[in-house]
Amino acid sequence: MCGIVGYIGKQNNPRIGLEALKRLEYRGYDSAGMAVFEDEKNSIFSSRAVGKIAELEKKVPWNDILGTSLIMQTRWATHGKPSVQNAHPHTDCNKNIYLVHNGIIENYKQIKDRLIKKGHKFSSQTDTEVLPHLIEEYSSYTLEEAMRRALQVVKGTYGIAVISKKDPHKIVAARMSSPLLIGVGEGEYMIASDPAAVLSHTNKVIYLEDGDIAVLTKSGFRIADLNREAQVRPATELEWGIEEAQKGGYPHFMLKEIFEQPESLENSIRGRLIQDEGMARLGGLERVKEKLREVNRLHILACGTAYHAGLVGEYMLEEYAGIPTEVDFASEFRYRKPILDKNTAALFISQSGETADTLAALREAKEKGVLAISIVNAVGSSMARSTDAGVYNHAGPEIGVASTKAFTSQLSILALLTLYLGRPRGMSYVFGERIAREIVKLPQLTKIVLRQNNEIKKIAEKYKNSSDFIYIGRKYNYPIALEGALKLKEISYIHAEGLSGGEMKHGHIALIDKDFPTLAICPKDSVYEKMVSNIEEIKARGGRVIAVATKGDAKIKNIADDVIYIPKTLEMLTPVLSVIPLQLFAYHVAALLGRDVDKPRNLAKSVTVE
Repeated sequence: MCGIVGYIGKQNNPRIGLEALKRLEYRGYDSAGMAVFEDEKNSIFSSRAVGKIAELEKKVPWNDILGTSLIMQTRWATHGKPSVQNAHPHTDCNKNIYLVHNGIIENYKQIKDRLIKKGHKFSSQTDTEVLPHLIEEYSSYTLEEAMRRALQVVKGTYGIAVISKKDPHKIVAARMSSPLLIGVGEGEYMIASDPAAVLSHTNKVIYLEDGDIAVLTKSGFRIADLNREAQVRPATELEWGIEEAQKGGYPHFMLKEIFEQPESLENSIRGRLIQDEGMARLGGLERVKEKLREVNRLHILACGTAYHAGLVGEYMLEEYAGIPTEVDFASEFRYRKPILDKNTAALFISQSGETADTLAALREAKEKGVLAISIVNAVGSSMARSTDAGVYNHAGPEIGVASTKAFTSQLSILALLTLYLGRPRGMSYVFGERIAREIVKLPQLTKIVLRQNNEIKKIAEKYKNSSDFIYIGRKYNYPIALEGALKLKEISYIHAEGLSGGEMKHGHIALIDKDFPTLAICPKDSVYEKMVSNIEEIKARGGRVIAVATKGDAKIKNIADDVIYIPKTLEMLTPVLSVIPLQLFAYHVAALLGRDVDKPRNLAKSVTVE
């Protein structure tokens, strides 16, 4: 969850690391810290601050520090509340070793107790602090060997970067189930949790694998595993540049990313439709094509917003591809006993490809011999490398913590997957061609929805002081009710519940009064009349209703207090359009309330801890 940066090279300005770290602040902003090896003084300068990176920036005398190797971290708290003592980097008893860490050390209590008995002094409540003390136990070795021996004692997940006064001019990094990469520049090298951190220096990155230990020096780098065996990892050329990770004139990344959806959908669809044949071409799945044809059951595993995408996919795949589909929270998958056999496949969905719970579910599925495929936005991520085959979103970087364009991209790829699996299973050419034709229209239809931004902002102004909301939808738009409620909760901190419209009368309607508004997703589809009845039930109890409806629907104006219109499309594709007003509504409510939209409290973009 935390963001890690390390730099070693020809430049001796530690602000290089600071600027890189700022691009990772979405990963955590409870505290920040740094350690710089000052060559001329042969010492390490370290500083830590509570809060966002700006607090660290104010605290450090930047003009007085010169050093060509450094490590930094921005923290999302797990063990120990946000405080200076709990901030990274952590150090050993003699302040020779400085270490930053992302992950969780599961056996830290046992290690800590053992080290205390040996005389080590601890100053934090974190699990991380055991690591520099454990490395100190092996300080007679080189830094990388000391790290290797220490990690053989550790159980848990980690992305680590460490420097040492006794073994200067190098950074040692290690990875286990926590994202870490090397940025390869001209005479300089970086270590980071995310490519966004290195883009101002290079677009060439090398993703570390679990068990890798990397040693970075000014002249190069080398990678070995925990058994000292040298490893060669392929380099990846990033498809996007630093300018794509900037706000581009928008007040927040989230709003920018909402408005990027026509382009992100275009990129997700491009080259993947054979429109005149009503078929999809998914090159990432070709090597498992024959196995997929034998599949008679599908499990979709995901978390958060990606889980909601999976729920929409369940409707698509069952209704049009004829495949029985079950959607699970990835975090719960390992703790039940799903019925899996050789004809079952598992589909994993994640924007980052580093979601710890989803990766754990992936390992469980692979241990059971299940075909594993994925939908992932991050090229080279752990999930992309671990599944048997997969499809990239190509949605571009998503910086805002609350996912928007990645979600609609996931929906579009699930629609493509429905075509890909459905046509060989009896879906007619006529219907396949119709789906393909409507998928192609989605980017343009999305632009039509986005033109209503100002009207949606006015509605948000009207309802911004409400303390509770209910979102309702049915069939394909029930998951969108869940997603809309999640967006409002995530960034505005307003309580919201997502429900099936049919469930209102089974208890939830007791909450309704004039101060408890409902956001109803009611396009002209197969359950339209049912949704109208659900809205009427709410209005009869004095509730106010904001409706998302199909353009031209005059009837809805007579029962809803406010209406946001979306263009007509196929029922299975309405979620791509109906979610956008909910994203904009949540954004404007949060912005009007003065929330930190891109970095909502207690959350982080990439959830790399279980």
